[in-house]
Amino acid sequence: MSALLTVLSLLGFIALTAGTALFVAAEFSLTALERSTVEAHARGGDRRARQVRHAHRTLSFQLSGAQLGITITTLITGYIAEPVLARLLEPMFNAFGVSAGTSHGISLALALIIATSLSMIYGELVPKNIAIASPLEVARFTAAPMIAFSTVFKWMINFLNGVANWAVRRMGIEPAEELRSARSPQELGSLVRTSALHGALDQRTAQVVDRSLEFGERSAEELMTPRMTIESLDQDCTLADLVDAARETGFSRFPVIEGDLDNTLGFVHVKQVFVYPVKDRRNIKLKTIAKPVPIVPASLDGDEVLDRVRRDGMQVALVVDEYGGTAGIVTMEDLIEEILGDVRDEHDEEELDVRRTPNGWNCSGLLRIDEVSRATGYDAPEGEYETLGGLVLTRLGRIPVAGDEVVLPQPTHLLDPDTGGGGWIATVERMDGRRIDRVHIRPVDAEALATWELEHSHG
Repeated sequence: MSALLTVLSLLGFIALTAGTALFVAAEFSLTALERSTVEAHARGGDRRARQVRHAHRTLSFQLSGAQLGITITTLITGYIAEPVLARLLEPMFNAFGVSAGTSHGISLALALIIATSLSMIYGELVPKNIAIASPLEVARFTAAPMIAFSTVFKWMINFLNGVANWAVRRMGIEPAEELRSARSPQELGSLVRTSALHGALDQRTAQVVDRSLEFGERSAEELMTPRMTIESLDQDCTLADLVDAARETGFSRFPVIEGDLDNTLGFVHVKQVFVYPVKDRRNIKLKTIAKPVPIVPASLDGDEVLDRVRRDGMQVALVVDEYGGTAGIVTMEDLIEEILGDVRDEHDEEELDVRRTPNGWNCSGLLRIDEVSRATGYDAPEGEYETLGGLVLTRLGRIPVAGDEVVLPQPTHLLDPDTGGGGWIATVERMDGRRIDRVHIRPVDAEALATWELEHSHG
């Protein structure tokens, strides 16, 4: 009879360990599943898939049930396994002449260690790793028994869950029934970059997706064509002047101003010319056909700017600063280029915003700092500048002339001499009035940087 009880106890220990494994696997598989995956799987109409969806939609309740199941099976396992294992081990110590009291104590301690270790390894760690590796398959296997267990012990689970939720609310936190499946743009951007790094996405696709995710974080000020590069026409100019301006600049839209851009009456498009006979084009003034466009603050986010521009027939918006002055304009082309990169047609100038050279990059002075980083690898520290030209101007402390050179600042984490030194040197290639038009930047090693600094310190 004693032998039969021992065998039954060992079988019970194995069964209870398997029960613990079931509850642990259910818990980790449900928490590892994305809601989109569960919903897509359930649309196939499979019964187990619908059970998984039901369990995932009542996640807080199911996790409480899993915790209750783990607690019950673990406690019963300890109650059954430890005395049985102790009885099996005790004769072995008695055979070595250990006293009965000592033998009993050692046997109980070893039984506790063995039972706990086996339960932890096969009842928790192994099923946990399997569930994380294959969450959907494990959830399909465990959903039905989990739902059945939760239904039987519903009263106890609701009581324990209610007490836990009350305690959580007392801490100022609202319990959630489902896990948050959405990802922030920053998280998605990190996933995209990681996928590109490991070859799961090609670089071009990853760049477009990454730019799209960052688009909403941009402001109108970052997306706009700045004021100093805008070609405008006076209110008294005629349709013939509009045709001439379009031919000379390659632009199709122009702001019509009264004095300066702060008094913009509206915009004209070159296609408006073709509504009028050729003989009348030198008599019709632009102020009579200029169309109003949306006016947006410089701080408006990219998504809202896109919406405003799309709704306007001219597909352009005027950007104003905090003082009410015109800071620039945003066109649909500006917005598309923010996502797809440089977009060019037969009317655009051949000069690219960034052009690779044998020892560096030739860049537009209007290039934003984040665009410089993306194109060249140079990461500028935060400062009172938005563009590469602004950074160079800040470093020089004066209006530069073509040929001026300056060492670009490095991020703080690269200033440690133990990193090997080196840096970047910027050369002003071309000026447009007082604006830096083109800048050449190149990386240099520590020796070249030291030589440059020595030469210019004596200059």
